[in-house]
Amino acid sequence: VKGLTGNIFSLVSGSRSSKTFKPKKNIPEGSHQYELLKHAEATLGSGNLRQAVMLPEGEDLNEWIAVNTVDFFNQINMLYGTITEFCTEASCPVMSAGPRYEYHWADGTNIKKPIKCSAPKYIDYLMTWVQDQLDDETLFPSKIGVPFPKNFMSVAKTILKRLFRVYAHIYHQHFDSVMRLQEEAHLNTSFKHFIFFVQEFNLIDRRELAPLQELIEKLGSKDR
Repeated sequence: VKGLTGNIFSLVSGSRSSKTFKPKKNIPEGSHQYELLKHAEATLGSGNLRQAVMLPEGEDLNEWIAVNTVDFFNQINMLYGTITEFCTEASCPVMSAGPRYEYHWADGTNIKKPIKCSAPKYIDYLMTWVQDQLDDETLFPSKIGVPFPKNFMSVAKTILKRLFRVYAHIYHQHFDSVMRLQEEAHLNTSFKHFIFFVQEFNLIDRRELAPLQELIEKLGSKDR
């Protein structure tokens, strides 16, 4: 895993591919959150993902979750960006993760009643919605001393739950394209990091993870 975890960051930072679905969300250099991100990258490089996701000693849980949520958004943004040409209205008329799981979009504000839409449309809605949350300084404060809101944890859980659906769609509907692009190592490492993180802090309900349950068990069993 050691080589792969190093690569995911070079890939995310754009040295290998600058193709992202949405603009990358940057954490301001020189900020405490930037230092936390650098700490996360360094511990990931050690190859021990279980250890890498743990809350660093003396750090604020909300801030750690915020930094990692931004990072996962950037990773998924990049991974989906590599396969957008294969995820079309024609190839993916519904947003699904295999035959048993279909997702309908609602954000509670602009679209209150869930609507059935194609996967590219759904993912566009989803990533735009996540971007708006990450850009909201009242939800994701980037300045030192600005407190996180009381509802931060529930917002972060919703973001991560929805980002999981993009992984699930890629694995179920586009894994052959991922293999052809030789991106499977990056996808697997990114997803494993994501799963270990949400498991560490109990951020996604087990029922939501059902579409990739077998894969999750397989990834986890290698680390026991």
